[in-house]
Amino acid sequence: MNKMLWVRTIVLIIALVNQSLMLAGWSPLPFDDTQVETAVTIVFSVVATSWAYWKNNSHTKAAKKADQYLDELKNNK
Repeated sequence: MNKMLWVRTIVLIIALVNQSLMLAGWSPLPFDDTQVETAVTIVFSVVATSWAYWKNNSHTKAAKKADQYLDELKNNK
Protein backbone atom coordinates (compact mmCIF):
# COMPACT_ATOMS: atom_id res chain seq x y z
CA MET A 1 0.00 0.00 0.00
CA ASN A 2 1.36 3.34 -0.92
CA LYS A 3 0.99 6.68 0.85
CA MET A 4 -1.73 8.05 -1.42
CA LEU A 5 -3.93 5.00 -0.80
CA TRP A 6 -3.77 5.72 2.93
CA VAL A 7 -4.54 9.40 2.40
CA ARG A 8 -7.57 8.61 0.21
CA THR A 9 -8.83 6.04 2.72
CA ILE A 10 -8.52 8.44 5.67
CA VAL A 11 -10.25 11.25 3.77
CA LEU A 12 -13.07 8.87 2.80
CA ILE A 13 -13.53 7.73 6.40
CA ILE A 14 -13.62 11.33 7.64
CA ALA A 15 -16.19 12.24 4.98
CA LEU A 16 -18.38 9.26 5.87
CA VAL A 17 -18.22 10.00 9.60
CA ASN A 18 -19.01 13.66 8.91
CA GLN A 19 -22.04 12.75 6.79
CA SER A 20 -23.28 10.27 9.39
CA LEU A 21 -23.03 12.83 12.18
CA MET A 22 -24.81 15.43 10.04
CA LEU A 23 -27.64 12.95 9.38
CA ALA A 24 -27.92 12.50 13.15
CA GLY A 25 -28.29 16.28 13.55
CA TRP A 26 -24.80 17.05 14.82
CA SER A 27 -22.41 19.45 13.14
CA PRO A 28 -18.94 17.97 13.72
CA LEU A 29 -17.10 20.70 11.83
CA PRO A 30 -17.39 24.15 13.42
CA PHE A 31 -17.61 26.03 10.11
CA ASP A 32 -20.55 27.86 8.62
CA ASP A 33 -21.32 28.02 4.89
CA THR A 34 -19.64 31.41 4.43
CA GLN A 35 -16.36 30.20 5.93
CA VAL A 36 -16.36 27.09 3.75
CA GLU A 37 -17.09 29.18 0.64
CA THR A 38 -14.27 31.59 1.50
CA ALA A 39 -11.81 28.73 2.09
CA VAL A 40 -12.73 27.04 -1.20
CA THR A 41 -12.34 30.32 -3.06
CA ILE A 42 -8.93 30.98 -1.53
CA VAL A 43 -7.69 27.46 -2.30
CA PHE A 44 -8.98 27.72 -5.88
CA SER A 45 -7.25 31.09 -6.34
CA VAL A 46 -3.93 29.85 -4.98
CA VAL A 47 -4.01 26.71 -7.16
CA ALA A 48 -5.01 28.64 -10.29
CA THR A 49 -2.34 31.29 -9.72
CA SER A 50 0.37 28.70 -9.07
CA TRP A 51 -0.62 26.69 -12.12
CA ALA A 52 -0.69 29.74 -14.40
CA TYR A 53 2.69 30.92 -13.13
CA TRP A 54 4.28 27.49 -13.51
CA LYS A 55 2.89 26.85 -16.99
CA ASN A 56 3.91 30.23 -18.38
CA ASN A 57 7.49 30.25 -17.14
CA SER A 58 10.48 28.04 -17.79
CA HIS A 59 11.92 26.81 -14.52
CA THR A 60 14.14 23.87 -15.45
CA LYS A 61 17.39 23.82 -17.40
CA ALA A 62 15.75 21.75 -20.14
CA ALA A 63 12.88 24.23 -20.49
CA LYS A 64 15.27 27.19 -20.66
CA LYS A 65 17.35 25.40 -23.29
CA ALA A 66 14.19 24.63 -25.30
CA ASP A 67 13.17 28.30 -25.10
CA GLN A 68 16.59 29.33 -26.37
CA TYR A 69 16.37 26.82 -29.23
CA LEU A 70 12.89 28.09 -30.14
CA ASP A 71 14.16 31.68 -30.19
CA GLU A 72 17.02 30.62 -32.51
CA LEU A 73 14.55 28.93 -34.85
CA LYS A 74 12.34 32.03 -34.93
CA ASN A 75 15.31 34.31 -35.65
CA ASN A 76 16.58 32.10 -38.53
CA LYS A 77 13.33 32.25 -40.48
